[in-house]
Amino acid sequence: MNSRPDSIRETNVSREARSSRPNNNNNNSSSQGNPAVGNEDEVEHEYLSGVKLALVIIAVIAIALLVMLDMSIIATAIPKITSDFHSTAGVGWYGSAYLLTSCTLQPMSGKVYSRFNVKYTYIAFIALFELGSLVCGVSTSSNMFIVGRAIAGMGSSGVSNARTLRSDLRSGGQIGVVASPLIGGALTEYATWRWCFYINLPIGGLAVLFLLSISLPEHGLSRPEQRSEIKFASLFSDLDIIGFLLLSPTLVMFLLALEWGGTTYPWNTAMVIDLFCGSAGNLVLFLTWEYKKGDAAMIPLKMIKQRVVCSSSLTMFFLYANSLICSYYLAVYFQGVRGEPPMFSGVYMLPGVIAQMISGFLSGLAVTRLGYYLPSAVTGTLLTAIGSGLMSLVTPHTSMGKWMDWPLIAVQTNLPPSKIAVSMAFLYFCQNFGGALWLSFASTVFNTGLANLLPIYAPNVSVSEVTSAGVSGMRSVIPHSSLVGVGIAYNDAIQHVFYMVAGTAGAAFIFSWGLGWKSVQKRRA
Repeated sequence: MNSRPDSIRETNVSREARSSRPNNNNNNSSSQGNPAVGNEDEVEHEYLSGVKLALVIIAVIAIALLVMLDMSIIATAIPKITSDFHSTAGVGWYGSAYLLTSCTLQPMSGKVYSRFNVKYTYIAFIALFELGSLVCGVSTSSNMFIVGRAIAGMGSSGVSNARTLRSDLRSGGQIGVVASPLIGGALTEYATWRWCFYINLPIGGLAVLFLLSISLPEHGLSRPEQRSEIKFASLFSDLDIIGFLLLSPTLVMFLLALEWGGTTYPWNTAMVIDLFCGSAGNLVLFLTWEYKKGDAAMIPLKMIKQRVVCSSSLTMFFLYANSLICSYYLAVYFQGVRGEPPMFSGVYMLPGVIAQMISGFLSGLAVTRLGYYLPSAVTGTLLTAIGSGLMSLVTPHTSMGKWMDWPLIAVQTNLPPSKIAVSMAFLYFCQNFGGALWLSFASTVFNTGLANLLPIYAPNVSVSEVTSAGVSGMRSVIPHSSLVGVGIAYNDAIQHVFYMVAGTAGAAFIFSWGLGWKSVQKRRA
C-alpha cells in the first residue's frame, strides 16, 4: 500500500528529463552554490534496468521491511524480555537506545552518502544493523540488549536515508508494520523472543549478496573522480563531526537523567542534577557551534526558523511518540494485566495497525484529489488525540490513526529542492528524538506510578519482587491472592502513560496547523 499522492512523486526518469533541458540560469546558480550539483547537471545520468533493477528493488524492499519490522516487532516481545532479564526498568531504553543513535546520526548519514560510494556505504549501514540484531539476539542481560539496540539504530539511520522520500519502496516498510505484531507474537510464544532479531540476519545477508552482485551508477560527490578530490580535513568539516560529538552526549545525558530520575535515583540527587546540567551545558556549546557553521552545519539553524519546517518538526516530534508508546504499553497491558499470550497480544494490536494503513490510504487519496495536505494533517492529529484519550480507558479494540507523512510532504512542497535533503534529515531527527524522549518519559511515568500504586493495591507484595519478575513472569512468582491488586496497579500505571500520550497527540494537533495551505499540485506543475 502506498499512501503517498502521485502529485508529489518524482521518478528518476522525470529528473533525468528535467536535467537534460537547457537552463543556463539554473545551472550557473547551482554551480555557484554547490559545484558538485552544477557538475552533476552536466553529466548524463545512468540508471539501472532489467534484472539489475529488480535485484536492487528486492534488496531495498527487504531492508525497509526489516527496519520497520525491527521497530515494531519488539513491542509484543517486551513482556517476555523483561521476564528473562528480571527487570522492567529498561523497557523505555529498549526503544530509546535505538531511536537515540538513529536520530543523532541521521543528519550526518545523508552527507556520508554524498561523499562515499553509495553501494558500499549502504552495505556498511546494513552491516551495523545486522550486528545490532545479532547482539540483541545473544544478549544475556538488559544492558547488553540495550547496546545491541543502539548499534541497530546506528545502522537504521543510514538505511532510511538511502531511499528517496518520494519512493514507492516505502511499501515494504508498511508491510513490516502490519506483520510485526503477528510475527513478534508468534516467534515469542512458539520459539523465543531472540528469533525476533535472528530473523534479520539471513534476510539482510541475502540483500547484501544481491547488492554485491551488481554495480550501481554513482552521481555527484559519490562518483570516483569526485571522491578522489575529497581530503580528510574538508571531510571532517563537511560532515560536521564536532557538531555530532557535541550533540550525542547532550541527548544521552538528558535521556539518562529522565530514565534514572525517580526510579534508580531520586530527582534531587547529584547524579540526576549533574546529568541535566551537563546536558544543558553541552546544548549551549552545540547551538553555538552550529550557529558559527551556518549553512554547513549538521542542523542549519536558519532552516529551523522557517514556519513550515518548525511546525512540521514539532508535529513529528510529538506524533511519532504516540505510535511507539501505545504499541509498547498495549503489549504490557495485554500480557501483564489480562494475562494474554504473546500471539494473542499481537492479534489484538492488529486492528489498530490495519486502521492506520486504511486511514493513510484514504488521506492520501484526499490529498491527491484536493491538492492540499493540511485538512488531512489536522483531522488526523485530532482523531489521534481523541483515540489516545480513549486509550486511557485501556480497551483492547481502541484504534488510532497515524498521519505521519504530511509534515514530510509540507516541507517538500514549500522548500526548494536544494534544501529538501537537509530538511528531511532534520525532520527524521525530530521524529526519532521525539520517540526516544517520550519513551523515556513513558518509562518514568510507568515505573514511578507502579511503585506508588503497588503498596496501595497489593500491600503484601514488594515493588522489587514485581519489577524483577518482569511483565509476563510476575504471575508465576506472585501469590494468587495478590494478582488482582497487582493487575490493578499495572492497569492504572498504564493509564497514566496514556494520559501523557493524549497530551502529545494534542500538541501535534496544535502544531499541525502551521503546515500551511500550499498546494502540492502547484509544485508538480
